[in-house]
Amino acid sequence: MTDQPDYAPALEQALRYALNHLGNATDGPVGAAATLAQLRARLGRLLAEDGMAPAQVIDELVRDVEGGIVNSTCGRFFGWVIGGTLPAAMAADWLTSAWDQNAAIHACGPAVTVIAEVVGEWLKDIFGLPRAASFAFVTGTQMAHLVCLASTRHRLLERARWDVEERGLFGAPPIRILTSSEHHGSVERAVRMLGFGKNSVVALPCDDQGRLEPTVLARAFDSNPRPPTIVLLQAGDLNIGAYDPFSQLVPIARAHDAWTHVDGAFGL
Repeated sequence: MTDQPDYAPALEQALRYALNHLGNATDGPVGAAATLAQLRARLGRLLAEDGMAPAQVIDELVRDVEGGIVNSTCGRFFGWVIGGTLPAAMAADWLTSAWDQNAAIHACGPAVTVIAEVVGEWLKDIFGLPRAASFAFVTGTQMAHLVCLASTRHRLLERARWDVEERGLFGAPPIRILTSSEHHGSVERAVRMLGFGKNSVVALPCDDQGRLEPTVLARAFDSNPRPPTIVLLQAGDLNIGAYDPFSQLVPIARAHDAWTHVDGAFGL
């Protein structure tokens, strides 16, 4: 029988460092102070032949990243859609690492899969979504686009009598994506990974508020109504937080049997 590792020293050390960081979050600088060269010099050491005490690993990690941590937990951080968490959420995240469950299937993590079910139902209540709506938890916006557009690809090609899972995309009816000129770069990455190709994206001009205009979308359908189409709208764009006028755009998409995908990473 092998000895159980002593987790306490490293975890206690991590707790002290974490509390110190959070306690100074409101007063310290928001941006990173260390340069790229400094961080590479500190962290870019040779891989050690032998191990070291876990608490020493934590000590050296904290020492070497000093000045290279963006203070995204404080209220003065306004960059991107990241940063900030509640004490209970952070503690639960630590337990997630300690429990080390694989939530892909119920057999690997029974409790966490049920937690996911419950939270999904809560979110449908919050957003007023139909009880029968499906959901999935993903790592971020990039994977959200990939998962949702893969589902869209399946549905549109199924309507065209093409089984993409069995036959692939070679010879499949081409799908176009009508969106605004302000769409996020993660959309194009998802399009490339899913085999649509960047040329499938048609970037339509916006108004002076960064919103896709209904007349512009309608003209795009009038000029070429036939291909299977995804209408990709935004709930908050990257630069100014503009919302496309869904109540006017979605009926146009539905009238042409198009699928509507909403990028809600910034504003939803």
